[in-house]
Amino acid sequence: MTVMKDDAARRAAAQHTVAEHLRLTAAGQVEEWAKLFAPDAVLEFPYAPPGVPMKVTGRDALVAHMSNFPKIFDVEFVDMTFHETVDPSLVVVEFRSKGTARPTGKPYEQTCISVVRTDSDSYITHYLDYWNPLVAIEALTPHDASSAPIRGVNFES
Repeated sequence: MTVMKDDAARRAAAQHTVAEHLRLTAAGQVEEWAKLFAPDAVLEFPYAPPGVPMKVTGRDALVAHMSNFPKIFDVEFVDMTFHETVDPSLVVVEFRSKGTARPTGKPYEQTCISVVRTDSDSYITHYLDYWNPLVAIEALTPHDASSAPIRGVNFES
């Protein structure tokens, strides 16, 4: 029974960390957000568009990568659904983003799925982020650029 209680506590802590990740991202608190990650954590974007790296490693690189996100998107994350996993340190979460691309004023709304690994202290060690870059590209494309080629997305300074 102790293992089940320990697993439940670890699962709850891991899910709390992921919820905090989304809250701090939406709030634009990049420095605080980075503290949720282990020093050598990896953030991966399997569907990264041009201008976005597929993998970012380490807290300093994470801060550099996300530094402009609050200037580009005004967003909140809603409808979080955590899917239970066998491993209590593995979090699978579905959520939606609702917001606006600041440069264009266009809506930025999409459904995301993230697969997140945490360590024994509930720091994020690996964050696999499945988001649709086409939604971000559309939101960042000016209204008068309908025939423009597909642009990349860059959150870095």
